[in-house]
Amino acid sequence: MNKEDIYNFIKSRNIWYEISNHKAVYSMEDLKDVALPYPEGNAKNLFVRDDKKRNYYLIMVKEEKRVNLSLFRKSYNTRPLTFASSEDLEKVLGLFPGAVSPLGILNDKEKLVKFYLDSDFHEEDIIGMHPNDNTATLWLKVKDLKDIIKEHGNEVYEANL
Repeated sequence: MNKEDIYNFIKSRNIWYEISNHKAVYSMEDLKDVALPYPEGNAKNLFVRDDKKRNYYLIMVKEEKRVNLSLFRKSYNTRPLTFASSEDLEKVLGLFPGAVSPLGILNDKEKLVKFYLDSDFHEEDIIGMHPNDNTATLWLKVKDLKDIIKEHGNEVYEANL
């Protein structure tokens, strides 16, 4: 799904959303120059894989948090982890570097990706993500995001990071 497909999908679900269009951003640093309506909902996404390329994880955390992959591995009993390559990102999520988004999971036909959401986000919170394109931020309720991914068939976990 591209950006327009995502917008149409969200609209068809009759769930609350807002869109903030902005310049292309490739990192959280780039986002600092963009005025967004829900700064407490800013999140970053890490797309990682295990050393055998059998398991993929999308980890979504509050903007200011750092994720220690060694601690994540121990906490969630995974094999050694590393950041997925841009080739993996395109193959599995249909995305490019700088546009990583949990909505890319809707492109995961094989249901390979496990989604881990920072427990600092609560069901009623508003959370921002790219609509599979880094020129906008799509705002959703956390509960709706989790429901969308679960309904697609991917696993969703709350993570204490």
